[in-house]
Amino acid sequence: MNPSKYQVIAEDIRTKILSGNYPQDTAIPPELKLQKDYGVSRHTVRQAIAVLVNEGLLRKEKGSGTYVDNRYTSEHTHRNNHEHKTIGVITTYLSDYIFPSIIRGIEKTLRSKNYSLLLASTNNDYAAEKECLQKMIDRGVDGLIVEPTKSALYNPNLALYVSLRERGIPIVMINAGYEELNIPYICVDDVSVGYLATECLIKKQHKKLLFVTKTDDLQGKYRLKGFIKACETYEIRFSEGDVITYTTETREQVIEQLLERLSAKDVTGIVCYNDQIANLLATELMEKDYKIPDDFSIVGNDDSSLSRVGSIKLTTLSHPKEEMGKDAANWIVRTIETGVPEENICYTPVLIERDSVKEI
Repeated sequence: MNPSKYQVIAEDIRTKILSGNYPQDTAIPPELKLQKDYGVSRHTVRQAIAVLVNEGLLRKEKGSGTYVDNRYTSEHTHRNNHEHKTIGVITTYLSDYIFPSIIRGIEKTLRSKNYSLLLASTNNDYAAEKECLQKMIDRGVDGLIVEPTKSALYNPNLALYVSLRERGIPIVMINAGYEELNIPYICVDDVSVGYLATECLIKKQHKKLLFVTKTDDLQGKYRLKGFIKACETYEIRFSEGDVITYTTETREQVIEQLLERLSAKDVTGIVCYNDQIANLLATELMEKDYKIPDDFSIVGNDDSSLSRVGSIKLTTLSHPKEEMGKDAANWIVRTIETGVPEENICYTPVLIERDSVKEI
């Protein structure tokens, strides 16, 4: 799903703020210059600025301009005169999909405990992750909350994580982890996600199933494991062509691939990696005059806002989002204060049935 123009602009300005190109308390370029630089309307520029004001990265001063705010990066004195601490948070995306809710949970909790938040985004790219990690080291963060980049593949940045650990900086991973490193994690049981989504279709008498999953993140690997487990449990056969895979780089093409595969009409039920793919697929199918769920039943995952928009509300699996953010913040604070790493947290997903699956 292509981001809107204002989201692209917001991401670019956000990167410039987090990298220090737009220093704290300095004005960003005026709206007219941003219009010219990005080749967009004033409305689009204002939308982008509004996103960053909402995130606390910018503040508007009437009659003066828009300034880089210090909500995430300021170093105020702890109210109890303890040494002030900063937590680094690295996610794959900042303003996309379920990530704002996770970040909101982290930010609220850290703020309540008088910890600062230093936020960065990798866009699921190793080079960007390396820059983010180096910035966290340079800034001397006291702890790190990280959503790993392409967690199913070998990561050239593993040595940096080892270096951080050797410095005694506590790290907790969210949504997945790096299997090569024994770093604590907070995530959903993704094998159960794949199993429950598949079981939902099987219990509605669907025997011809298609599974679409992302292969460069561990979540996709584990959800596929759950799909296979459910098919074996209920003795449902599937072939090589019944599993469609994609990566961060090929996400734009996967819907076309799915539509071509579904044109054979030998599939009745589709399990999607997440609501983003499920929503996009349902929209494209309906534009081609297919009916959901009459022609195809679809199950998403993450109970995102995308599962509740449009004419068809998606059957999906739960994801705690803001709770995960709060738990991650509490985990890192307790670990810093006690010196003892907390236990892993694994959430059990719950099936949320809506309108996108029918019984055959």
